Amino acid sequence: MINSEKNRLKDKAFQYFGLGCTILGLLVLAVFLGDIIMKGIGRIDWDFLTSFPSMRAKKAGILSAWVGTLWMLGLTAFISIPIGIGAGIYFEEYAKKSRLANLLEINLANLAGVPSIIYGLLGLEIFVRSMGMGTSLLAGACTLALLILPIIIVSTREALRAVPNSIRQASYGMGANTWQTIWHQVLPASMGGILTGIILSLSRAIGETAPLIVTGALAYVAFVPSGPMDQYTVMPMQIFNWISRPQQDFQVNAAAGIIILLCITFLLNGIAVFLRNRWQKKVKW
Repeated sequence: MINSEKNRLKDKAFQYFGLGCTILGLLVLAVFLGDIIMKGIGRIDWDFLTSFPSMRAKKAGILSAWVGTLWMLGLTAFISIPIGIGAGIYFEEYAKKSRLANLLEINLANLAGVPSIIYGLLGLEIFVRSMGMGTSLLAGACTLALLILPIIIVSTREALRAVPNSIRQASYGMGANTWQTIWHQVLPASMGGILTGIILSLSRAIGETAPLIVTGALAYVAFVPSGPMDQYTVMPMQIFNWISRPQQDFQVNAAAGIIILLCITFLLNGIAVFLRNRWQKKVKW
């Protein structure tokens, strides 16, 4: 009885400690976001969204940065999604248990935790120099695709693993082969989790700066890219450029840029939650 009471008190203490840390973290985040919103919300208007960067803070805009971010987001998704989902399906549904498969699984889990600057150096050597892509949107997108591929593969595998094995067995019992079972049964049942992992990984990609600095993203761009081989800038680079300047007006511009980037990130996260909930209602096990 004494040990049971001690364990109960310990559990309660850990619960209160965790709750206190959560509340403290939320308060710090609220103060941080409140300060940014107070500084930058008044700067956001149509001219700010449709103007190019300028040496004069009050005339500077973020057009080239957010267009470059959308280009980067689209190219990264186009490259990483098919490869990531395909690899996840192979590892979970086709690959046999072996030392090689175990080694690949361990490396995939480790790659998800590699610092992003390492991917930038890898992209610099492979895409920028060896493959001759230069400091283009395509080189940056390929680098970010490498960065988020482990996340997409792992989330795809987890979503596939969550599908009850009885669905597969029922499909095989009806005469379907492995691919027909995956395409018509397993993928529809797991698509909510897969889409959530994809969108969250893309949310991480659009906030990355270090890999793009290494692969040649520009800090000042007074044009809008028109193709994947053009030079570019992205919103994190533009924010970094503004916040590194001493003038107060550029600090306000940086706060406004942070608000826009946060809105894009929250929008992607909201889409992920919506798709997951909608798919869970649509697919009943």
